[in-house]
Amino acid sequence: MEHTEPPPPPPPPVTPARAPRRPVSRRSRWIGSIVAVLALAALGWWAWHLTHQPPDRAAGAPGGGAGGARGGPAGGRGAPPSTVGVAVARRADIPVVIEALGTVVPAANVTVQPQVSGVLTQVLFREGQMVRKGELLATIAPEPFQMALTQATGARLRDEAQLEAARVTLRRYTTLLGQDSIARQDVDTQAALVKQLEGTVTIDRANEGTARLNLGYTRIVAPVAGRVGLRPVDAGNYVTTGTTGGVALITQVAPIDVEFALPQDRVPEIQARVAAGVKLPVAAWDRARTHALDTGAFSTLDNQIDTTTGTVKAKARFANADGTLFPNQFVNARLLLRTITGATVVPVTALRHGPNGDFVYVVGEDKTVALRNVTRGEAGVDNVAIATGLALGEQVVTEGGDRLKDGARVQTSVDRPAGAASGAFGRRHRASDADGPAASAPR
Repeated sequence: MEHTEPPPPPPPPVTPARAPRRPVSRRSRWIGSIVAVLALAALGWWAWHLTHQPPDRAAGAPGGGAGGARGGPAGGRGAPPSTVGVAVARRADIPVVIEALGTVVPAANVTVQPQVSGVLTQVLFREGQMVRKGELLATIAPEPFQMALTQATGARLRDEAQLEAARVTLRRYTTLLGQDSIARQDVDTQAALVKQLEGTVTIDRANEGTARLNLGYTRIVAPVAGRVGLRPVDAGNYVTTGTTGGVALITQVAPIDVEFALPQDRVPEIQARVAAGVKLPVAAWDRARTHALDTGAFSTLDNQIDTTTGTVKAKARFANADGTLFPNQFVNARLLLRTITGATVVPVTALRHGPNGDFVYVVGEDKTVALRNVTRGEAGVDNVAIATGLALGEQVVTEGGDRLKDGARVQTSVDRPAGAASGAFGRRHRASDADGPAASAPR
């Protein structure tokens, strides 16, 4: 067989030579950098212009585009009127109320201790029971004290008999001395014996009274009226005068007091009102200030001011007939100091503060606002009195005044057409209307 040689491999493809790259000149580089910077600046200006133009221009209202010079901040010339809340300055009474956090304290808090030692035979009260003053609470075994009283009574009777005999003898000696039948020394000795026996009888009577008193202490009674706490000891225990916790703890809850702190600047006015015989009412509210618990009267001030807080402690007395106040309860105390009658008042939200003092925005007949400086008076919970700068019947802005300037145009919810909206609220609703009900659903 004839041997055949394999064909030779094909030659590699010839790659055309790449043309030499021309170097970029420095001038071209500068021109490219300048064009890139200008493009970025134009893009930034365009983004800023979209985010800072007024809502009406963004929505395509007339005056947008190149003619947007009329647009600007709310209240500017040509800008749409801002929707605000208004109120009318009126005449009303302003109660001057001082509010403070207070603590309910019982008028009396007594730990009933046994006055004699012995076995506790009876406990006659229930835990949490309301007791009257003098009501029997517990008894101690009386037999030892009854025996002591009997012994003291016997000693008194014995010494009284000896005293009577000594007095009879003294009268006889006195008669014999008048007849000059006895010596003066015998009469004086007998008189001294009578005085000695009189002292002994006096001591016996004191001992008898002590024994009778101890016998009475075996009946433990309530020293004050109030509510009994938890029972600290049970019948059958041996109690002494130093028993820890005593036999019962009584807290007087009707009447009851509330202690609270008042600013030191109010002390002179409070003292003047009290000296004039005015009864200052005090109301106790719960911690959330939603329910009035009870109404009482101001009692007294403490005798010194706390220098760390600049306040002075005060106390008010409450009848607490319904038991709504509980010892050590935290309450909000409201002291009615006085009432200003016939004051020009506006809502508290209408009064604003600036570098030149207090001011309000007054709404004119042309629906523009004017910044007017005023002098404030006493403030209540909802209203504040205006001493000077505002007349009765004038309208003031109560809501939406943060975005206003002097001379800005405004409208109220009554003046605004149906379906009209401004600001972010209007934009949200327009977007909701455009997207349909699904766009306005809460997320």
